[in-house]
Amino acid sequence: MAKVIHAMFRVLDEVRSVDFYKKAFGLEVSERLDFDSFTLVYLKNASADFEIELTVNKGREEPYDLGDGYGHVAFCVEDLDSEHARFEAEGLSPRKIVEFERDGSLLARFFFVQDPDGYQIEVLQRHGRYR
Repeated sequence: MAKVIHAMFRVLDEVRSVDFYKKAFGLEVSERLDFDSFTLVYLKNASADFEIELTVNKGREEPYDLGDGYGHVAFCVEDLDSEHARFEAEGLSPRKIVEFERDGSLLARFFFVQDPDGYQIEVLQRHGRYR
């Protein structure tokens, strides 16, 4: 059976990106692999084995064009309201909390935040299918 293990994002500034993911989601560097033309930085926390892989292409100065195909990656949290307040206090500029209903009952509560390279990240309240 296949198991999802990581999502990869190309980033311009390793320090800025690692700082964002640490502040936002408590992700720490689990491994850093330096090569001649690029560096791979794997981030994770104790909540799951899933990692975010940051790829830093050396010498790249132009922001990446995310195109119109990228959607988002999602994290779930126990207390969405306190996390939203924490994101605001950290200066991470979260968007407003949204409640999404289906057939008259709550499907999801969430907000989005954008990382330093423009990737959209959804933060969901643990509820229903979002565990």
